[in-house]
Amino acid sequence: MVEAASAAPATVVVPLTQTLCAKAPAASVTVVSKQTVRPDGASAVGDVKLSVSDMPMLSCHYIQKGLFFPPPGVPIASLVSSLVCVLSRALAVFPALAGRLVTLDDGRIVIRCDGVAVEFYHAVAPALSLGDFLVPNADVPTRLTKDLFPMDRTVSYDGHRRPLTSFQLTVLGDGAVFVGFVANHAVVDGTSFWHFFNTWAGLCRGTPVQPPDLRRNFFGDSTAVIRFPGGAGPAVTFDADAPLRERVLHFSAAAIRELKAKANQWTRSDKFAEANGKHVDEVKVLGGYREISSFQSLCAHIWRAVTRSRRLLAADATTTFRMAVNCRHRLRPAISPLYFGNAIQSVATTATVAELASNDLRWAAARLNATVVAHEDGAIRRAAAEWEAAPRCFPLGNPDGAALTMGSSPRFPMYDGNDFGWGRALAVRSGRANKFDGKMSAFPGQAGDGSVDVEFCLAPDTMARLLGDHEFLQYVSRAP
Repeated sequence: MVEAASAAPATVVVPLTQTLCAKAPAASVTVVSKQTVRPDGASAVGDVKLSVSDMPMLSCHYIQKGLFFPPPGVPIASLVSSLVCVLSRALAVFPALAGRLVTLDDGRIVIRCDGVAVEFYHAVAPALSLGDFLVPNADVPTRLTKDLFPMDRTVSYDGHRRPLTSFQLTVLGDGAVFVGFVANHAVVDGTSFWHFFNTWAGLCRGTPVQPPDLRRNFFGDSTAVIRFPGGAGPAVTFDADAPLRERVLHFSAAAIRELKAKANQWTRSDKFAEANGKHVDEVKVLGGYREISSFQSLCAHIWRAVTRSRRLLAADATTTFRMAVNCRHRLRPAISPLYFGNAIQSVATTATVAELASNDLRWAAARLNATVVAHEDGAIRRAAAEWEAAPRCFPLGNPDGAALTMGSSPRFPMYDGNDFGWGRALAVRSGRANKFDGKMSAFPGQAGDGSVDVEFCLAPDTMARLLGDHEFLQYVSRAP
């Protein structure tokens, strides 16, 4: 069901006035209409309780991701109508995304799947083209990119009073379009986010739907709650206005293969136990040791390079590389790969600045590998039990200036499955949500050939030194 949005009930799409359009800067993104969209049909789901993996995300910004596409080749009015109509059908498959957060009398927070509606924006940027956003060998134009997304920097707890999802179609002056999707991070993780995006696009093409698994069988019926005095809710745990530079760097499939080969050049005479500490017994598989993955090899390369670029860090300072681990296949018994919600935990690997500087890629990669390998069913359940004993929001950020956080995943189907009928997407971009010094996000390369794009958010001086680090740059290439 599609409705118009305004301060009072209405039955038509609300356009921006000509006066507002005339006052907007020439090179800007201007919203010309907003619609509210309800699921196509009533939901029988009822309330969906936030899990022990959902609740820590209440202090995070909504996830903001989207895709640039070539000109669709159809009239824009028809395109908007089609996207909105199919969005209504997709929301019927994912009723939780059209709900609201509700705090019950006992402190539990649930998603009330009552089809209260989401927002769909149609925006135009007639003076901008694809080349203004995808500039080779340059920083991401964040002042432009942020306007491709609604609900900028909305905190997930605000889902009590604001939609849990919003969407924006932006049409550029060269005919290219951007489809932006914003979702409450206490409701979805990256896997669920892209599952919905794929479903929406698939319905546009008429492909079969894989409904989400809404069963809350992650850790059973936890009684833990987070209480927010006064109902004000949490704030983000980092300075969202600290100066940053943002750049997307491309790592070709060949470069990643080379990094992986270097990371796995272990011999039995190597001091593997010394490099990998107490986890040595947990990583034996390949040639006596477990194979270090391509992504772990790339992360080790990044960890060492960014740490080198933070020259003010003392040699004995502890640097942390943190990444999210998907728990769906790691639990025993495993939960459905279509599990809807957050089924992730953050794992941290540490080393001193001196250790990273004095050891090679293999050493850093082995430490990352050991951390990930060790995070199986028992570790996941211990982490959940620790959180239940002291419920809290996840402290996202970089308080000591020595941390790196890798988000997203090159395994997410950002390009494969997200064809709305106009062809393969050209690039993925994110908004300003959850960005701080040391935050990175990994995307699959557009060509689908095993390459990876990494979005770096760093303090300006750190970024400048990183882009002058030849040891790091030898593995960076220009995206095709």
